Amino acid sequence: VPSLPGVDRLGTDEVARAAASACELSIPAIAIFPATDPNLKTEDAREATNPNNLICQTVRRIKQEVGDELGVICDVALDPYSSHGHDGLVRDGEVINDETIDVLCQQSLVQAQAGCDVIAPSDMMDGRIGRIRSALDSEGFSTVQIMSYAAKYASAFYGPFRDAVGSGSNLGGASKLTYQQSPTQSNEALHEVSLDLQEGADSVMVKPGMPYLDIVERVSSEFQVPTFVYQVSGEYAMLSAAAERGWLDRRQTVLESLTAFKRAGAAGVLTYFAAEVASWLREG
Repeated sequence: VPSLPGVDRLGTDEVARAAASACELSIPAIAIFPATDPNLKTEDAREATNPNNLICQTVRRIKQEVGDELGVICDVALDPYSSHGHDGLVRDGEVINDETIDVLCQQSLVQAQAGCDVIAPSDMMDGRIGRIRSALDSEGFSTVQIMSYAAKYASAFYGPFRDAVGSGSNLGGASKLTYQQSPTQSNEALHEVSLDLQEGADSVMVKPGMPYLDIVERVSSEFQVPTFVYQVSGEYAMLSAAAERGWLDRRQTVLESLTAFKRAGAAGVLTYFAAEVASWLREG
């Protein structure tokens, strides 16, 4: 991925080998995201609910390779599958909340059926956590956890990720400010986290990471629940580019950035540096 130096798109078998490597490095879980064939992207994002889509195939292959030694986290949102690039269904130029949740529930179920351990809704629709929890429980998946992207901001730091999954070109110049949080807001994050926990979320995610350390600290302190942080693609790209040019020491700055997340109260970090950092930590 040109905007993410050192990061590659992997086929299903390659992901399985990466999963085995993650186990060897004592990484507890991996999160997988699809780069969907553009021919499969539609207005209604129907590929998201296909039980044989790329994500479901990959989850089954990972479990075949490593069993339960490694947790598998699956993203729940429609942007990788929609021709318009939004996280939800769109009608008359507006993202429609309730109809989107119906699709998200179906998407969560096919992922759980494939063997996913943690459902991670990143769509930011209102009320989706409770509906997904009910859908999972009713189909016998009560042990599948929900990690809610409860504090996800409409950030400028997502660009390289959208390059990786191919949603940026679909989104064009459209904005996600109508359903993701405004970067100017702080108290709203606590409100969103509270609602998602009441609806049954097992853990919550703050995204992005470094520009929102104050939110990580507030959420962790206020709710005393597993609070995770996503060191997003833009953060990875900045550190990597500066290190490539010799302007920063890669190892020291990466470790310092992750330490900041832990200092702010994060229980864990989702990061593109995971395998590299795990190797460093193993070295002592």
